[in-house]
Amino acid sequence: MPAAIPEHERTSTQAGRVLLPLEACEQLCAAFESDIAAPQALARIEACREAMFGAGLLTVNLVVGRPHAGNPDFQLQRAWSSRPVDYPVGGGKRKAATPWTEQLLVRGEIFVGEGEAALAAVFDDSARILALGLRSVINVPLVAAGECQATFNVLGGRGEWQREEVAAVRLLAILARPFVLQIASG
Repeated sequence: MPAAIPEHERTSTQAGRVLLPLEACEQLCAAFESDIAAPQALARIEACREAMFGAGLLTVNLVVGRPHAGNPDFQLQRAWSSRPVDYPVGGGKRKAATPWTEQLLVRGEIFVGEGEAALAAVFDDSARILALGLRSVINVPLVAAGECQATFNVLGGRGEWQREEVAAVRLLAILARPFVLQIASG
């Protein structure tokens, strides 16, 4: 697992780009060039996330139920967690129709929530999230067959995300997508 990269080494002053730490990039390439199981792939992606952004939380939630006549809510189930004691795999939640569910789960658009008020507006467990020192979230929809099948969720201690950081999280989500879909189908 790559060591966390100090803040001053995480960003490049060239054209405002965030650079993937070389060690993390090399480890991801080596891991994905061979056969690797989904849990190990997600652990490597988490190590890369941590190297880029420091302490935080990465979870992957599968969409296991969609609104229908008998149930107006989405049902999500946690398929992977970087902090399984705090957010165990298998945990589930119901999400009623909100602007967040419309954006992320219906339209399949990324959601960036910054600050305590944004977290409280979206998450029923925001007090728990805040108690872990987390202050912002990036939810990336993982879309297949025209529908959001899962969400790739990165929470961090920062109050806001830079555009380059959001792009880097989206890239990690793209790397995770085939492994998450493998979990969903298995």
